[in-house]
Formats: sequence, structure tokens, C-alpha cells
Amino acid sequence: MKRFVILGGGYGGLTVAQQLLEGDLPENTIIVLIDRMPFQGLKTEYYSLVAGTAADIDLRVAFPSDPRLIVTYGEVTDVDLDAKQVIIAGQEPLEYEWLVVALGCTDKYHGIEGAELYSNSIQTFSGSRKTYQALNDVKPYGQVTIVGGGLSGVEVASELREGRPDLNIRIIDRGPSILSAFPNKLQSYVSSWFIEHEVEMRGHVSLSRLQEGVLYDSNNPSHILTDVTVWTAGIQPVPIVQRMNLPKDNQGRLVINEYHQLPDYNEVFIVGDCASLPFSPSGQAAEAQGKQVAEVMQAIWSDKTPKLGKIKLKGVLGSLGKKAGFGLMGRTPLMGRVPRVLKSGVLWMSKHHLG
Repeated sequence: MKRFVILGGGYGGLTVAQQLLEGDLPENTIIVLIDRMPFQGLKTEYYSLVAGTAADIDLRVAFPSDPRLIVTYGEVTDVDLDAKQVIIAGQEPLEYEWLVVALGCTDKYHGIEGAELYSNSIQTFSGSRKTYQALNDVKPYGQVTIVGGGLSGVEVASELREGRPDLNIRIIDRGPSILSAFPNKLQSYVSSWFIEHEVEMRGHVSLSRLQEGVLYDSNNPSHILTDVTVWTAGIQPVPIVQRMNLPKDNQGRLVINEYHQLPDYNEVFIVGDCASLPFSPSGQAAEAQGKQVAEVMQAIWSDKTPKLGKIKLKGVLGSLGKKAGFGLMGRTPLMGRVPRVLKSGVLWMSKHHLG
């Protein structure tokens, strides 16, 4: 029996599995999905988990139940590309004929001393649980600092404002403003929301060091005091990918060919945050890749040449609590209630395996 092994049951890995199961899977092939959790965690919604506005059970999606799919739980520690083996902690090495690496990302601390030790993460389900506990234990009128004014930081700050109106919340960034990658109109809208809801915004902060309860800004001699710090200031591929001695882009993501394969190992596909793509990492991009990987495999199994179209993303949606949001569809900015409703619809579709 041939094994099609998928590392990671997130947006990309799970999409590959679903698409293959819905297609014509060869009778001599079995799909093996390996994940550390017995369910998919909806990572794009972890901000609500850390803010305490959603229970973790609401952010779980069950893996498909199919006799052609074997779900294995464990921690993947390494991949031997030459031996075609996956190394799982406490288990025998698993051999594969085809492999999908869809293990996602981890925080990037930019070499800042103490950042990993004294900040809280939202990159994993378990990390988000710990961050929720830390935030939940902050006493009324305590200070929470969110490092990073991008999409994740904005969603954490706004959701926490609704979940804990008693807290002092600030969001800091090394740039001049929040959401620097978005049009000025959206930046202004979100800034106005923060001002109205008393969320402090502080730009041009260049962190040099973190200690317990203290952040040091190299641009300012005054220290930034905080009770809890949440880190949303950058991501990078997981350590397994970091250790791979293969061509990568300047963000550390693996270079792939037009079929999402490693050029030197065509039986290995790289999907999601680990893959060098012409756009920013996102669940939407990972799902789009996952669909195309399944198309490639269907073509290979049918002895045909894969024909893939260009991946086109639909846009970006962000939340400002439960009642407001913002988005960008092409070049069209969206603000207010509509993008929040759209984001809720996307969440509903994800929970029901509808993409």
C-alpha cells in the first residue's frame, strides 16, 4: 500500500486530504494525516480564544472520517527527504511515496533579547490557551501590551477590548501606524475605532529587550511597563523547515516549482506558511494551494500533465470585535458591519468543510 502523507491538519493540509478523498484516489493508496491535535484548530480565529470571547471548542473542526484516511497524532520532529521518512517523536519512522509539508509557522522574534521568554504567543492552539490564561489573570485596570500592529495584533486588541473593557490596552509597532500594509483609508478607520474604544496606539517603537513586565525601546529612554505582553510581530516557518538545507526566500520559506513541489524532490509538496509564494501567508492561500496539490496528484495518477491556473486570492477580512470589521477586496476597502458579517460567514464555511 502506497502512502500519501500530510504533515499538518490546518487549512492547507486538510484541504489536500478533503480534495483527494472527493476525487479518484487509487485503490493501492492510503492518505496519512499527521497532526499534534485530534482536530483542526481554526487559527484565523485564535484572537477570540485569547480574548476569552470564544470557547476553544467553538474553534475546533473534526477531521474527515473515511476508511482511506488514517489520522495519526504526534509531534513531527524531522523529515528525511532522501530516505523518504517522517520522524515522529516516540514512534517508528513513517515511510512515504508522496509527502505534503503543511506545518505552518511560528513566531519570529527578530533577535530581540527576552522576546520569546517574556511574551505570549497566538501561533498554536495550546499557546493561545496559555495566552488566554495569562490575560484572564490580569487584574482590573491592568496593562496589556500587544507587540505588532498588523492584522493579528489589531484583531487581538479589538477583541480583548470587548472581552475585557476593564483593562488598559496598548498596541505598539516599529512603523508609524497600525496596518501599514493596508490603504490609508482603512488605517484611519481602524485608528478611529481604537481611539473611540480607548486602545492606545504607539508607533516608532524599536524594541531592544524584554523583561518581566518591562519593554525597552531603543528610541526612547523611558521603559514601557506592562502586565502581559502578546507577540504578533512576525512569523517564520517552523523549525523543521528552518533546518532544511534547501533554497529559500528571504523570509525563510522553501522555494517551490509551479506544481508546489520541491524542485529536487518532486514527491514532496510544500503548502501554506512554509512555501515561498508571491503573497503573504494566510489560510486562504494555504487552501488554494491545497486544492492545486490535489489537482496535481490526480493528474499524476492519471498519467496526465498537470494544468494549473494562477492562484487568485479573494481579499482580506479583519474584525474589530463582534460588530465591526474591515477588509480589502481587490483594491476596494470595506469598513463597518459588512466585512464583519462576511468574516463570520467565512468562519461558518470553515467549520463545515466548505472552504
